[in-house]
Amino acid sequence: MKKVATYFAEALARRIFKVYPPQSPIDLSYSDVLQMHFYETCPYLKFAHFTANQAILEAFAGASRVHVIDFSMKQGMQWPPDNTDALQQVGWKLAQLAETIGIEFHYRGFVCESLAVLEPAMLEIRSSTTETVAVNSIFDLHRLLARPGEIEKVLETIKAVRPKIVTVVEQEGNHNVPVFLDRFNEALHYYSTMFDSLEGSRLTQSSSEDLVMTEAYLGRQICNVVACEGAERVERHETLTQWRARMESAGFDPVHLGSNAFKQASMLLAYFAGGDGYRVEENDGCLMLGWHTRPLIATSAWRLASR
Repeated sequence: MKKVATYFAEALARRIFKVYPPQSPIDLSYSDVLQMHFYETCPYLKFAHFTANQAILEAFAGASRVHVIDFSMKQGMQWPPDNTDALQQVGWKLAQLAETIGIEFHYRGFVCESLAVLEPAMLEIRSSTTETVAVNSIFDLHRLLARPGEIEKVLETIKAVRPKIVTVVEQEGNHNVPVFLDRFNEALHYYSTMFDSLEGSRLTQSSSEDLVMTEAYLGRQICNVVACEGAERVERHETLTQWRARMESAGFDPVHLGSNAFKQASMLLAYFAGGDGYRVEENDGCLMLGWHTRPLIATSAWRLASR
């Protein structure tokens, strides 16, 4: 609790004195490094990839040509890059894997300032009779809520490429409420649980560097939620209930995550942390990962509405 209190105290001080964290390219690159340590230290990002990948794999059953649009590709978490040219390195690793298993593979990576600048033509989609499309978003969409109209624009772009499935993983928190005190209290409970999971997991013994960097990664989120306002406050996490309402109103229907995704997630926890403390639960076709009774992240899958 002491570590959490320290991060919240710093965030409050920044809010009072209006000293906000930098957002330079170097700082953003450092954030990616911190996220890599978060990936290694605890099962949350691994759970996100496992469950989303399983949903995409099942949607691709019987398809001869597939096209995956991954909004999180620059992170390269599933295929960690070896140098700063992350996108190129991820592409090389995927190409090597494709060659090993003997499948035709094409890769195109590009960086944009915001997902909201994406246009359907930029994604080079072929006809639905030629390829099956999936869109994958892990901890990306909540950042669009900082600017009016951006989330609606991105969801319209997704609809325009006619995906068979859209996978969305987001933090299960209510950190986008307008009243600061409500947001502060919700964030305090959320991140206290997150830090408890780090301390309670057996993996805290494996790498002190990973643990320290993971705490710094979460500390940056705390600072953004508490200290920043307006367009600078990008960590606008919302609950699964809110994302359901948004996706359905945008013209998507839910896809039930099958038993295979649940089994894989459970096996991950047993392998990764002995399963102690972490809990996977099914919520109306979606999967949540939490610590004891508190859900912390949620995976959902969507398809274009039939109506």
